[in-house]
Amino acid sequence: MSETATLPRSDFAPLIQEVRAAGLLERRTRRYAGTVGLDLLLYGAVFALIAFVGDSWWQLALAVPAAILTTRLYFVGHDAGHGQIAGTRRMNRLMGMLIGNLAVGLSYGWWTDKHNRHHANPNHVDKDPDVGVGVLVWTAEQAADRRGAVTRWLTRNQGRLFFPLLLLEGFNLKVSSVRSVISAARGKTGARQRRTALVEAAFLALHFAGYLGLVFSVMSPGKAVLFILVHQAVLGVHLGCSFAPNHKGMPMPGPDERWDHLRKQVLTSRNVRGGLLTDWFLGGLNYQIEHHLFPGMPRPNLRRAQPLVRAHCERLDLPYTEEGLIESYAHALGHLHAAGAPLR
Repeated sequence: MSETATLPRSDFAPLIQEVRAAGLLERRTRRYAGTVGLDLLLYGAVFALIAFVGDSWWQLALAVPAAILTTRLYFVGHDAGHGQIAGTRRMNRLMGMLIGNLAVGLSYGWWTDKHNRHHANPNHVDKDPDVGVGVLVWTAEQAADRRGAVTRWLTRNQGRLFFPLLLLEGFNLKVSSVRSVISAARGKTGARQRRTALVEAAFLALHFAGYLGLVFSVMSPGKAVLFILVHQAVLGVHLGCSFAPNHKGMPMPGPDERWDHLRKQVLTSRNVRGGLLTDWFLGGLNYQIEHHLFPGMPRPNLRRAQPLVRAHCERLDLPYTEEGLIESYAHALGHLHAAGAPLR
C-alpha cells in the first residue's frame, strides 16, 4: 500500500513530507534481520526442547512459550505483507510465505489480501472485511438481521464471549488459510495466481506435516492433542488481544461518507498507551494510528513517528485517540455488547 495515495495538496501531504525528511520510511534491514533471526532461533529452540523433554506433562507447559513465539512470527509476516522488511515486493512476498505458510501455517496470500482491504477502508461496514458479518457483528443493523437461535444467542452475548471465542481463532486462521489456498489453486484465475497458490499449498503441507509429525512423534496421542489445543488456543488469545484494541469501538464511516486518507485512518484507529512491555506484547501495533497512516513504515519506526503525527493532528484539531490497555479492551467489548442490543 502506498503512503502517497492522497492528493498532494491534502492535509496529509505536510505530514508525509515531515516523516520522510526524518528518515522514518527508510528500511531497517539490519534491525529486522536481528529480530527475525532471534524469533526463529527461539521458536526452533522451544520445539527442540519439546522433543528433548520427551513424553512428559511438562511438554504442555511449553505450549505457552511456543504460542507466544508463534505470535512473534505472525507479526513478522504482517510486516512482510506491508512491504516493511525488504526492498522489493518479490522478496517481501517470499519472506511472507516462508514465515506465514511454512513456519506458522498461515496463508500469506489470503491474509494479505484481506488485511490490505481492511487498511484501504478501516471500519467501513461495506468494504472492511474485519467488520463484516461473521461469528460476531459490529453494528445494530447487522445484529437485527441475525437468524437462528444459536446465532442470535451468540450475538446477544458476544461482548461476554469475545475472549472465549478467541480460543478458537488459531484454528480458524488455519482452516481459512487451507480453504483459501485450495480455492485459489482450483479457481479460474490466471496461471501466475494458480502457481502462487500451489507454492503456498506446498508450504502449508510441509508445515502441517512437520508440526503434526513432531508433536505426535515425541508425545503420546493424548498429550499431542492437548498440546495442539493449548498451543492454538493461547495463540488465538494473544493475536486477538493484539488486534482487538485497534479499531473496535471507534467511528465507523457510513456508506455515503467520503473521508480523506488522514481522517479515514486517524479517526477509525486507536493507539494503546504503554512502554516497552506494551510494545512487545502488542507487536508494536499499539501505534495503530501511525501504522495506518504509513503501512509501509518499518514497525521499529512507529514509536518515533508518533510525536510527529500527534502534533500534526493537534494543529488540525483532529481527535487523536490513545488509551491504556485495559481501557481500550473495555471500549472494544462495550461496542460489541452495544451492537448486540437489538436482540436483548
